[in-house]
Amino acid sequence: MNKPLRAKEKVPLKQRTHNTLVYLRQHWQLYLIFMLPAFVLTIIFRYIPMGGVAIAFMDYNPFRGLWHSDWVGFEHFNRFLSSPDFMKYLMNTLKLSVFGLLWGFPAPILLAFLLNRILSSKIKQKVQLVLYMPNFISVIVLCGIVRILLSPTGMVNMILGTNYNFMTMPQAFRTIYIASGIWQGAGWASIIYTAALSNASKDLKEAAVIDGANLIQQIKTVEWPAIKDTVLIQFIMAVGNIMSVGFEKAYALQTDLNMGASEIISTYVYKKGLLDGDYGFSTAVGLFNTVINIILLISMNTIVKKMNEGKGI
Repeated sequence: MNKPLRAKEKVPLKQRTHNTLVYLRQHWQLYLIFMLPAFVLTIIFRYIPMGGVAIAFMDYNPFRGLWHSDWVGFEHFNRFLSSPDFMKYLMNTLKLSVFGLLWGFPAPILLAFLLNRILSSKIKQKVQLVLYMPNFISVIVLCGIVRILLSPTGMVNMILGTNYNFMTMPQAFRTIYIASGIWQGAGWASIIYTAALSNASKDLKEAAVIDGANLIQQIKTVEWPAIKDTVLIQFIMAVGNIMSVGFEKAYALQTDLNMGASEIISTYVYKKGLLDGDYGFSTAVGLFNTVINIILLISMNTIVKKMNEGKGI
């Protein structure tokens, strides 16, 4: 009589570790060939440039070089923090980032929920194509389109029957920046949530429908749990980049008349560093911006872990 098949015995951790080390020792050339280029490129383009942070503490002179420039300590930081324009640049950056996060972050999630309701695969593909297309438009081209649409003779004024030049209004800059960003990026950002929604249990969804659950209840009980962890990770990363407002777009939409709302830290760094040649000061401002981002990232990750049963990044 044949003996019943036994379940495969679990290999102890120590044995698995030993087997892995033996395999790596035997095939180290293969790993070296595939990993060495990526490792070298990472060192060259990611770690070596970090040495340039030292410029923030120097009166840097390109002709004297990094090793022979005068050391000034925290003088550049004190100069920036004591500047009368410091709070204006900081608040402009925070307002663009925070309002952009509040309005822009939920948009791809809502799009993913809506796309998930489309049953016809052909219609869904066409809708996704239309939503994804703006992501492939260059930022500079997008800003050119925005300027044309919002010019005194543009389409927006033709529809409203007015002749306003919206690009010269400081109070309109934030709305223009955020709205154009949502239009360009929301569709592409919804891909990750659409993929996560594919893991939602169809059996639970059918059971919810049979039980009489409405659309909101179906989303809350079936679809939201499937994307909750993805949403949290994306939110933490978004908060960590809250000070990293896109320089190209802000600079391309900037005019002399909307400078009061459009001048942010990244555009200020560009002007001080490349236009004025004040390399040490601009590096110090950029380093200050990076430190704030790191603090926000760590803080938000800690808060989310406490609220989400220890799950974070």
